[in-house]
Amino acid sequence: MVTVEEVEVLLVEDNSSDAELTVRALKKNNLTNRLQIARDGVEALDFLFARGAFANRVGSQLPKVVLLDMKLPKMSGLEVLAAIRTDERTKVLPVVMLTSSKQEPDIQRCYALGVNSYIVKPVDFEAFAHAVTQAGLYWLLVNQPPTT
Repeated sequence: MVTVEEVEVLLVEDNSSDAELTVRALKKNNLTNRLQIARDGVEALDFLFARGAFANRVGSQLPKVVLLDMKLPKMSGLEVLAAIRTDERTKVLPVVMLTSSKQEPDIQRCYALGVNSYIVKPVDFEAFAHAVTQAGLYWLLVNQPPTT
């Protein structure tokens, strides 16, 4: 298991195929091999806030970006986003919604809750890999976050 000091990306994705494609796209482009996958919203928040299965993790450094699916078991991506934005420790943490929904109300709701970017998952593998790569390039290499 990766320690929290090494994690650059928290991928929150319940679909194993989408998770595998995302990881493969990031690694293929040498963007990160320091990634933590959460399979549901509760696990994502447990990781971020060092509770539950992650209560004993060392350190408190946050990932550089959270790639968050909207439709998750136990707690939706919208609920996870709201929890991230209302906590002082994570309120400026970059969150990218990576979802299959093109619905305007979903997009509006995500931005109202403070998402940094909204990416619709392309169906085609190459387009999906390109979208993930572009997001990774920006959030891991170009973006300059505030110092904490």
